[in-house]
Amino acid sequence: MAPDTDKETDTMHHIRVPSVRRRRGVLVLLAAATTLLLSGCKGGDLVSYELPARSARYTFETETDGVRTVWRYSSAKATEDDTATLSPCIGELVGSNQATCRPEPLIFLRYDFGLALDNTARAGAAHEVTVVGYYQERLSALPEVTSLKAETTFDGGSTWHPAPSKATGRNTFTTTIKNPRRDQAPKGVGLRISATDSQGNTVTQTIPQAYSLR
Repeated sequence: MAPDTDKETDTMHHIRVPSVRRRRGVLVLLAAATTLLLSGCKGGDLVSYELPARSARYTFETETDGVRTVWRYSSAKATEDDTATLSPCIGELVGSNQATCRPEPLIFLRYDFGLALDNTARAGAAHEVTVVGYYQERLSALPEVTSLKAETTFDGGSTWHPAPSKATGRNTFTTTIKNPRRDQAPKGVGLRISATDSQGNTVTQTIPQAYSLR
């Protein structure tokens, strides 16, 4: 991982990878671990990242099926284990490495789009979408998502429009989207969510086509 600098382009993709399976003070990144386990990979090299003892800001970016997610968060070297029984450290899964580790404080997002059975929403009407923030399970207290901003696009991402959002529960927010006519959104409705938690960690997730109109 690379600390943030004045350049917005500094991300994990610019990191110099340390030696394979070197895990002193390693922090678990669930997204990578889950992908490895679910893909059925066996053997091969596992790459981990050692963080300095001093806390710094980091950026992690992913893109899957056109959905782009950018996390910015603070982290430092793990000094004690902070993983739940059902989410063990990578070293415990593949060998006898007992180095301390913990999940990174990444905000994940879960959506309830409230769509019809054909995955569409009514054109020309107000439509509510519920967004829930959550984290990988850990032993210590988790942060709380404190704010959420929603934006919509009806032209494939060329222009974005703010959509009002309000907190409706712990880590839960509801945003109201004013759907246009079908001919005004031929590519459907896109959604961009930006959330911040009580520790200053953030996530921005862009969904080019969240749903279609009927």
